Amino acid sequence: MNRTLSTLAALLVATSAHGQAINGPARVVDGDTLNVGGVTVRLFGIDAPEAGQTCGDWLPGPKAAAALSAFIADRNVACEARTVDRYGRTVATCTAGDGDLGARMVAAGWAWAFTRYSRDYERQEAAARAAGLGVHGKGCETPWTWRAKGRQ
Repeated sequence: MNRTLSTLAALLVATSAHGQAINGPARVVDGDTLNVGGVTVRLFGIDAPEAGQTCGDWLPGPKAAAALSAFIADRNVACEARTVDRYGRTVATCTAGDGDLGARMVAAGWAWAFTRYSRDYERQEAAARAAGLGVHGKGCETPWTWRAKGRQ
């Protein structure tokens, strides 16, 4: 019974979050997560390297976070909520200036298109992979593979 109530509560939160606008200054948490006006926002459709993830002796997580910070460049961030994830974060498409932050992260090679949830950024990932940008130039495994091995 508790599980059913929890699932129903999560569904109600996700439904109410869909389409919600979140705007304001942002603080980067990691390569795919922001805090916008006190709301933790996970960028929709992408997955960036984890903070402790390694690719050989290279540490891509902090580089991805720095890239996201540079793409924001002290501008306000505008997000449109799509859902809420299992950790309670709002999952949203966000822009800063004229650019979709998820698209920019994937196009620059700092994140993968998270095709389990969206195919929106496949073209950007293919171009970044072909050019050997960021994680693609270092042979990094995807964060979901890295996490599946019990790494955090």
